[in-house]
Amino acid sequence: MPSFEIISSLRYDPDLPRITNGLPNDEFYPAPKQSPYYLLSYHRDRLIAAARHFNWESALTFLQDGLEAFENFMDAAIPDKAKAWRLRVLVDCHGKGSVEVNPVGALDCWSLLVPSLHKSDPDVIWNVYVDSQSTTPSGFTTHKTTARDDYSAARARAGIKSLAETSEVLLVNTDGQVMEGSITTVYFRRRGQASDDKTNKPMWITPPLVCGGNAGTSRRYALKQGFCVEQLISRADLVDGEECWLSNGVRGFMKGVVILN
Repeated sequence: MPSFEIISSLRYDPDLPRITNGLPNDEFYPAPKQSPYYLLSYHRDRLIAAARHFNWESALTFLQDGLEAFENFMDAAIPDKAKAWRLRVLVDCHGKGSVEVNPVGALDCWSLLVPSLHKSDPDVIWNVYVDSQSTTPSGFTTHKTTARDDYSAARARAGIKSLAETSEVLLVNTDGQVMEGSITTVYFRRRGQASDDKTNKPMWITPPLVCGGNAGTSRRYALKQGFCVEQLISRADLVDGEECWLSNGVRGFMKGVVILN
């Protein structure tokens, strides 16, 4: 039997509905807007896609029970609904689900929205390194599972020891193309355009999934909002000191700076 589980990590934040309910319509944030779970429907969709990829029929039965049932399943694990939490949802091949809940630092919930929807400036800038070795794409990079040896090894090579660090390392495939960050989706400024571009075209790019990276929830949100477009980017394209954005389902969107060793 498989020795891994499919997973999705997300934020529970009682302050989130204050922001999302104030948005004009569902075009700016996916329904249900009143939920304290960040990008709730996208996390369930992501788990369903992984279960389909690995042909886990029992997991599909569990996950396709409905969004309300999925939310109730996570609700049962929240120890204090007045506080923010980091949730790690795990589902095995038998369709058994579990939720790991850990405290998470407070943040301005506006940072959970794509940067183009607000003007708040991050207080912390992340250091973004590039892995010194390549990673071979597989179902375990496209879908998030507990089989994360490639990611752990990349973080170790970059000297990142804890999830609490504001540091990230970019994985690169065997063709030298950037895949993603070890715990984030990465966005670079669009090449070949001035920073004061006045058109409606997105100013940011993110690697396409053909490069082997994860189909993340915040990535899906950024693409749907038109914050970015997909574009191949090689290791050789990166510039020391250039700004980038990072995102994930727990911290939202963070500003970063590329550091080339």
